[in-house]
Parts: sequence; C-alpha cells; structure tokens
Amino acid sequence: MSSPTVATTGPGGTADAGYTRVFAEADPSDVDWLGGKGAGLARMTQQGLRVPPGYVIGTGACRRYLEEGTLPAGLADEVLARLADLERAAGKMFGGGPVPLLLSVRSGAPISMPGMMDTILNLGLDRAAALAMAEATGDARFVADLVARFHAMYAETVLGAMDRGEGIDELVAGVAPADDPGAVYDRIWDACQRALADDTCDAVPDDPRAQLLGAVEAVFRSWNTRRARTYRDHHKIPHDIGTAVVVQAMVFGNLSADSGSGVVFTRDPVTGEPGLFGEYLAHSQGEDVVAGTRTPDPIAEALDPAVLDELGTTCSELERSQGDVLDIEFTVERSVLYFLQVRSAKRTPEAAVRIAADFLHEGTAPAVATRHVSPAHVRQVQRPGFDPGEVDRARSGDRLLTTGIGACPGQVGGALVLDSDRAKAAADAGGEVILARPVTSPADLHGMIASRGIVTATGGSTSHAAVVARALGTVCVVGAGEIRVDEASRTLAVGDRTLREGDEVSLDGSTGELFAGRFPTATPAAATDALAALLAAATSASGCEVLSRVTLPADVAEAMAAGAAGLVTAVDDVLAATGHLDGLVEGLLGQGAGADGFGGIAALVEAEFAPLLAAAGDVEVGVRAIDLVADEARELLQQTAVTTRHPELSVPLGRPELVRAQLEGLRRALRESGSGARIHLAVRHVSDPAEARALHALAEQVGPEIAVGTYLTSPRAAHGAVDIAAVSDVVWLEVRTLQAAMFGIPARQLLTAEPLDGYLRRGLLSCDPRTTLDPSVQRLLQGVAEATDRSGDKVGMRLSGEVSETAAAQLYALGFRRFAVDAAETRPLILALGKAGLAR
Repeated sequence: MSSPTVATTGPGGTADAGYTRVFAEADPSDVDWLGGKGAGLARMTQQGLRVPPGYVIGTGACRRYLEEGTLPAGLADEVLARLADLERAAGKMFGGGPVPLLLSVRSGAPISMPGMMDTILNLGLDRAAALAMAEATGDARFVADLVARFHAMYAETVLGAMDRGEGIDELVAGVAPADDPGAVYDRIWDACQRALADDTCDAVPDDPRAQLLGAVEAVFRSWNTRRARTYRDHHKIPHDIGTAVVVQAMVFGNLSADSGSGVVFTRDPVTGEPGLFGEYLAHSQGEDVVAGTRTPDPIAEALDPAVLDELGTTCSELERSQGDVLDIEFTVERSVLYFLQVRSAKRTPEAAVRIAADFLHEGTAPAVATRHVSPAHVRQVQRPGFDPGEVDRARSGDRLLTTGIGACPGQVGGALVLDSDRAKAAADAGGEVILARPVTSPADLHGMIASRGIVTATGGSTSHAAVVARALGTVCVVGAGEIRVDEASRTLAVGDRTLREGDEVSLDGSTGELFAGRFPTATPAAATDALAALLAAATSASGCEVLSRVTLPADVAEAMAAGAAGLVTAVDDVLAATGHLDGLVEGLLGQGAGADGFGGIAALVEAEFAPLLAAAGDVEVGVRAIDLVADEARELLQQTAVTTRHPELSVPLGRPELVRAQLEGLRRALRESGSGARIHLAVRHVSDPAEARALHALAEQVGPEIAVGTYLTSPRAAHGAVDIAAVSDVVWLEVRTLQAAMFGIPARQLLTAEPLDGYLRRGLLSCDPRTTLDPSVQRLLQGVAEATDRSGDKVGMRLSGEVSETAAAQLYALGFRRFAVDAAETRPLILALGKAGLAR
C-alpha cells in the first residue's frame, strides 16, 4: 500500500513529500527531519543490523501540530498506511493474529533530550491481539504482564492518569502460564479500566488504531511539558525544532528466561576507558532497566557468551563507522539480539578528553576525534575540583550555607577567616584560608592575596572583591547577602547556622555556593595527560598563537604549561596583586612622587616587573598600560578622585609623562631581570593613527628596548585599525568591549548572567553577545582582518571571560591567528581554535 503524499515544510524550508519515512529509505544524515533516534535506526537498518522494522514521523508534523493544536490533515491516513507496510515487513498483524504486531511509539528530537519526552510501549493490544499473543507464546502470564504494562503507560502518558490502581500487580502475579487467555485479558483489562475511570473518568481505547493515533499526539504534546522546556532552556536547545516520532515493531525482553533488555556504552562514559560498559536485566523490558525498581547486572556477567560476542563486535563496528562513543539500547528475545537505539553517549568531561585523545592515538581523523570535546570539558578537567557526588550529597543535606554571585571560577576549601590580618598570618603559617568579609576594600588586599578563596556579603561582578580576585586568579563569590559577619565575636551566621573562625568551608566560584565543611579537590592525572595530547593536536591544526594573562611570577610556569606562546599582563593588575596600589594612586594624584607626579610610578613598575620578566624568560610579554577609563579603575585606582584632579588622564595620551614613566620602569625591569623577553607596552582606547604615531615617538625617546602598541576598544578604532596598525608595533582589539559598544551596554554585563539571560528569554536580542559575534561586529572585523594581511602578526584579538567556541570559530574564519586570553581560558581557547582549524 502506498502512502498518501502530503506537502509540508522541512527544517530547511524545503518541501517534503509526506510526513513519514521507513527506516530502510530514510537518509540517516537528515537528523533535523528524522530526529536523532530515527536517524540512528535508519543508519543501523541500512548497515544490515538486526533492527525491528519501523518508520519515522518527521519533526515537521510536530511543528504543525504545535501550531494548529491538532494532528495535521492527512497525517492519520499516512500513519495507518505506513502501518500496513510495517505489518508486511514484520510478518505480523496489528490488532490480531496469528502473530500479533505490537508497537513502541517513542519521541526522538534532533538534539538528544534523554527522558524528557514520552514513550508508549506494547501498543496495539485489544482482546483479539491478546488471544493471538497467548496462542503464539503459550504463556497467558506473559500476556497479562503486557496488558498491565500497556494500560498503565498509555493511561499515564496519553490520558494524564496519576494512579495505576491498587491490586493490578497482584492480579498479574496470580496468573499462571496455562490460564485461559480470554479470561485473563478480561480480568486485567477491566481492573485497569476501573482504576483509570476512578482517577480520570476516562478510558484507554480498545481500538489499536485509535491507540496509535493517541500515542502519536501525546508524544507531540510532550515537546512542551515543563520538564522538556526546562531541559532545553538549560542546554540552550531551540524550542521550535520539534520532535520526530518513531513507530517500531516491539520485541520482548520479558518473554522468557533467555530474553532481556540492556543498555551498553562502547566506552566507559565516566572514565573514558575503552571496552564495553553497560548493564543487562534478564526477563525484562527496557523500561525496567531505567526505572530503577530492579538491579541490573553487568553485561559481561549476565549475557550469553554468543550474544555478548555479537554485541561487542557490532558495537566496535558502530563506534568505528560513526567516530564516536555510543549509547546503545538493545533487547534479547529468546537469545536473538535486536538493536533499538544508538546515539552519541553522554560523558563526563574527563571521559570526553580521554576519549578524544584515545581516538587520535587510534588513528581517527582529528576533526572527528575532537568533535565531542568542548572548551567546557577542558575547563572542568584542568581545574582541580570537588567530587560531584559529594557536592550533590551536601546540597541535599544541610551543608549548603548560601549562594551568592560567582565572580571568579574555581573550587577551593580552607579554614574560615574573617579578618585580613589574621588571614595573612594564617597563610604565612602554612594554612589554607577562605576569607569572608561583609565587603572588601583596598585595606583588605594583603588578606585577599593570602587567601585561597574570597566571599563577601555584598557587591557585584565589578565590586572591589570581584575585580581584585580576577586579577589574582583567586576563587571568589560576592553578593552572598544571607551571610552576617560578626568581627567582634569572630563568627559568620547564615539563618540559624553559625560558624566560627577556623571552621572549614568550601567555596565554588562558578556556582556561587558556600558549603560548611571541606571537600577534597583533585585533577585526574589520566585526563590531564590526555588533555596535553589533545591540545598539541589542536595547536598544530590551528596555527595560532595564544598569549596567556598572568599577574605574578608564579603564574608564568602554569601559563606556559597550558600551551601559551607568550604572556600578557597589566601595570595596574600587577601592582594590585603585589600590594602597591597605594603607591600607584599616590603617584597618580601627584602626592610626593616627584615634580611631575609620576616619578614614583617608574620605580614601582621596575620593582614589580623585574621578577615577572625573569620568570618569563625569552617569550613575548605584552603589558597593558594603566587605564583609568575601565570599570575596574573605579575600585582599583580611585577613578573619580584621580580623573577629577587630572581630567586629562581620561584620554589615552592626555599625560604623556604617565606613559613615559611606565616605559622607563619596564626598560629598567628588563635590564634588571636579565631576561630576553620581548616586551611591548600597549595603551587602551587609542582610536586614531595620530595617537599611535605620538605613542611611537614617545617610546623612541625612552629607548628601543620596549615596543609600543594599542588596545582598540571602540568601533571608530576598529574601523581605522589598518592605519593604526601601520604605525604601531602591536595592535590588540578587545572583542568584549567592542561587542558591548555595538549593543550600547556596559562591557561588564558581558561577564554576567543577568540581565542578558532574561533579555534573550524574552526574544529581545537576535544573538547573545557573550557567545556570538554580532553581524555588525563581523562586518567591522572583516576590515580589521586586512590589517593582519598587511602587517603580519601585529593584530591580535583580546578575549575576556569564558571562551565561546562559536566566537572563536568566527574570529578564526575571519583570518585572525593571534589571541590573548585569561590564564584559565588558555587551554579552552587552544582547543576551540584547533577545532576551527580542523573544520576548514
């Protein structure tokens, strides 16, 4: 029987002939149409694997249903026509005998959403089918189990029932295999219907075709359940792609002792260790494995050796052909293995990194091997962190004290200290300290430097604590408004909980959580080794230079170990981290620092940069000059007081003496350090070639040792980048600041969740400026890329905050090959650029 042709619109806007495809004829690459589950079944079917036959209702039908609130015209006829084809393929009869065809009806979105949408199994049971099934199997008890399972699942999923009804399981348990199947069906079905009527005043239809159409509609509806929408919001999955529906012949793992169901991964999804990893539950259906009501067995122990061997061979072939670690659902019916689903396996960050490195070692193409490892995975692997299981138990117990705003990422534990002097003393004595303050000020700097983590009751992402913590690379949580610090009694209270100074706490600078007690931290050695191999391949593929932001001499070795080709830092950050802000501010205010007010700044720069340059050795070191316009200057440099007294300091070269002092300090520091470092001093907010020429002339007066460059932060500067680069030794373009300028919002908002998360949810922005280059910025940077062509390696991109793989790929596609990034983002950026290079 041929299917009716119904015009609809596919995901790409093209006309599709009909809403359905059988597995054997579908294009497995068309995941947008088939969904992930349908595409996997089509691929396995066409590879000749033992897959129960079936067909897919495409995502376009779901979208039409969601628009119209009813099944699209013609879909019911097409679904039933495909059913007739399926009967012939399976050699079974839907709703009758001699061998009845029962169906599974499952969701299958283009992007995996495991467990978020609905499934109905054993569909197609009426009295005639039940009698035929009993005749075919000789087991009335098996049929009773199928009837109860189907009725309960259909009632809950399609009709919204909340209660299965009491006594049903006991009725099933009381059936003997040789009982009269007609009487058994009547008894079980009637009991289920009565329970459903009491719950919903509704009934499961006894017409198998009505059951099928109701199940299809229920799967479509489940696209917009609260749990599904929440999952998509969390994983940033679009709400408008819809789900496909897979209609497939059932096979029965609960048929006999030599039947069962299982789930297997082609490698351990927790560690990445090669080899089959999975579980099997004999005499069960797939829902029993995932429901948690029975304990499955490891597949190596539970499966018949011949079935295990077939499963292992097939899994290896599937992994090799798809170039990915796979999650495979299977059923064994009377010792015959059937494959029901294949999809990319969810995996821990540690496993993702190890798997990618192992794939490379095994000869997998680098573009394929790195496909499923992300910058987020790299962040997790490189950062010593808490055991996730312990954190989950702490959250569900009573150890989570409060949640503030994560200002600088990381996970650390230590002794709670409420005073900066005592924090420094404890750290000097070898202790590990978490400093908690109502709010921090420059007077707390020595305690902040000494601490492993900082938490404040007030403040936001640009508060003193947040700014200094980011300069130091110290884990920090701000705005934890529930904490009350009593300095006199040396206690910290949250609600009715009180901690005393010296009590151990744990701090998560990403989630903003403060816990009572201490979690151990660790970086898995195997994952770290695998990461090094992965990043070496990424560096080779991209051909990019990545410079890493450092502040203290101790940061240099870590940056170079992460793969940095050079270093970037800033005068104000270094002086903040070394406790010399007061001297810097005094110099800026002209208090006792020489005739021009800046003489002492050269001495400060010399003193603090000599050790840093000595640690750097022969690499490139880019130094950003003091910037009194940045948000951070409000806290670090008393911006208002300084620019009120000296308004000329609000423009890049308003006081050339300030730039000269920094150049002189760096020149002396370089000589004192004995380093062969190649240094440049770059001035922010330059927007005109005339400024760049004046800066170059100033540097020539000081001496040839220190090159000079510019940080471009405005659309005007980017527009003139070609001409600015022609008279600069180095040019950096600050992507975050430029994006913010294009959107007309403060640059600091691109480092926070709100208000942009809320704006995006309301559909008020067409792109997220934190993760994606806006088209206006791309057009502007296309012109900047010409400077790279004309000026060699002069033009680089300065990225702030977490690296976006999307933005990195966009910049790479524009032709940029030189980047500077925060220290913790060095490895994530190297990976992102490597993937961009491999995708060319």
